[in-house]
Order: sequence, then structure tokens, then C-alpha cells
Amino acid sequence: MFHYGAEEELEGFVSSAQDSIEFKFVEKEADIFNDELVFRPEFTHQVFENEKIFGYKNLKIKLYYTPDHLTSFIDIHYDDKVNPRLHQGARPDNIFKLLLNWIPEGFLTNQDHFISKLTRPHPFTPFGELLHVHGETSDHRYEIYKVDISSVGFKEYHEKLQTFLIWFVDAASYIDTDDDKWTFYLIFKRSSAGQYAIAGYATVYAYYAYPDKIRPRISQMLILPPYQRKGLGGQLLQAVYDDLVSDTRVLDITVEDPSDEFTALRDYIDCRNALKLSSTSSPLHSNEIEKNCQEKLKLSKRQSRRVYEILRLRVTDRRQSKDYRDFRLFVKNRLNGPYKKQQKDLEKLHTRGLDQSELVAAAPLLSGEERMRLLQDEYELLETQYAAVIEKLATD
Repeated sequence: MFHYGAEEELEGFVSSAQDSIEFKFVEKEADIFNDELVFRPEFTHQVFENEKIFGYKNLKIKLYYTPDHLTSFIDIHYDDKVNPRLHQGARPDNIFKLLLNWIPEGFLTNQDHFISKLTRPHPFTPFGELLHVHGETSDHRYEIYKVDISSVGFKEYHEKLQTFLIWFVDAASYIDTDDDKWTFYLIFKRSSAGQYAIAGYATVYAYYAYPDKIRPRISQMLILPPYQRKGLGGQLLQAVYDDLVSDTRVLDITVEDPSDEFTALRDYIDCRNALKLSSTSSPLHSNEIEKNCQEKLKLSKRQSRRVYEILRLRVTDRRQSKDYRDFRLFVKNRLNGPYKKQQKDLEKLHTRGLDQSELVAAAPLLSGEERMRLLQDEYELLETQYAAVIEKLATD
């Protein structure tokens, strides 16, 4: 790859990957020419280094898909291309090669061939078991399906579907579909004519829990950009919850490295579900709420505590100094728990004869003032997150 900025005259051959790539779901031929359907990637760094593409002027990369079978079409267009003989040996990035690291083979590069795939003799049928129907209108509804990798044809379908993760989930990675512990939940938009369009999906891995239980972990979840801000993320997460809670083998449900957006969605759904439990009418009883969240909603201990704190803040009058102060101390005591544990561990090390330098190397020490400042920052961030959930609950 050419080093960007090495020659001033070559700056015009550097393109923003995010601006150069356009996605589109194409249902009919006219959609190919409809710019209103274009959506662009949020992340490109895993495919293109520094999120830049070198070697082209006015570059446009089309990544088009049929919304049902996910048949893909790739077209790369540019006005000019760097010439190694004229530009000191500089060579353009091999865009197709870089894309093939992530996109499975089988994509089309001929537009007419792609158009011919828009009409098929056999309509698309979703994989797996129908779990839930949502948002039915006169012209469409949303359907959520549960499927595993053994379903005929689904492995190949998933190979195409998962490519969206790279562009729309930061630091996403592909999963090992040879492992049968994966379960997939797909949400489709179904038109009144019976045509399906993929809207998003989630993956769940079933970890073993001794002696005869499982601990499902939600690994990936994505609502595709054309279907965002429609409440579908909450519907999909709720469908996953409903399915897992009904399984007697499930000990608790966890989440792998959630983004800030998913954490907010999860908090909202968990609190909404907790409020539906008759026993949560008095959210000041922490043991009762946390117990019910764990037993009836199968939330982890950590998430159950978080739900309790949100619901407690919800009924706390922040103008009433004592109640609000008691809440802040309650939360800060939890946040300070790891620090207290670290202090105890250091005391144990000290009794074993470690000198001060070795203690600092084992765990860097913070002054009391520094720790209090960090604790306050942690608390303020948490309360801001909690307040956003409470505001959303108020609109239900």
C-alpha cells in the first residue's frame, strides 16, 4: 500500500472508504437508480487501512443486495486510476482482493445478471421457527424466526448476512458456524404480497453451566440501517428473552461486550419486564427485585442489581436530599467494591513481605482524592445512563 501524503500530487487519489461505499437493498430494477435507498457503512477500518482507499479519483463502490436471498452485486467505478509508471511506482489498492477477505464468493459483477435475480420462480421462505409477529399493518408486518446452523441452506445464507457486521458493528468478528451451540434469531419484513426482506438478526451462544444448565450469551445483534429507529431492536431482544426464559435449562442470560447503544436498549427492556412483575411494585426492596429478576427474567446478578438501581432512582425524589443521598451512597458503595477488594489484596501481599515498589507494580495505588474523583465520575456517568432509561420508560 502507498503511504498517504508521501507525495502532494497523489493526494487526489486518496478516497474516504466511508464516503466511497454505498449499500442498497434492491427489490426491483428501478431501485438500482434510486439514490434515496443508499446507506453507507459506519465502520470500514477492518477492510481498508486507516479507513482510506488509495489509487482512485471519484471512487464509488456499490454493494447491492436483494433483500430476501441476499444475492449480492459489486461494482467499482472511478474517473481515474494511479499509474505506477507516472507516479513513482505507486500502485492502487486492490479493492476486490480486500473485499474478498470479508465477502463470500458468489457475488455478481454484471448488473444485468443481478437484475435477472430480482424475479425468481420460487419465493424466499425464512429459515427456522416463527416465534413472533410484530407491527402488522395493511401492507406489511415483521416476523422473528429462530434457526440453528443445521437448517438446510442457512449456513450459506448466514455467510452473506454476517458481512454486514463488519460495516455496522465496531470491531465485529465472524463466528465459527461449525459449533452447534450457536442459535440465530432473524427478523424479516413481510409484505402483504408475501415477499420477505431481512431487517436484522442476533446470535446467541449456549455456554455450559454445571451440572445440567446452560448460560446463553447474546453475542451479536444488528438491526440494518433501513430498519433502525422503528423499535425493532427491542422487539428482537424481547423475542430472544422470551425464547430463552421458557427454556428450563437456562440459568441466566448474559451479553458479550455490549456497545453503549445495546446497553441502553437492554436496560430499558429489562426494566420494562421487571415492572411487569407484580412483586416489583415497591422498588425499594432490593433483595426482592434482584431475586425476581434472576429467577423470573433469568438476568445475571450484575444486571439484576443494575435494574434495581434504575428502578430505585425512578421513584427517588432527587429534590429530597436524604432519599437522593441514600441512593448515591448505595450505588457508590457498589462501584467502590472492586477498589476495596484491591486494597485488601494489597494488604495480604504486604503481609507476605513485598516492599512498596513491588506492591505498586502489583496494583498501582491511587490517592484517596484521586479515587474519590474517579468514583464521582463513574457515578455521574451511571446516573446519566439511568436517567435516559427512566425517561424512555415514562413514554410507555
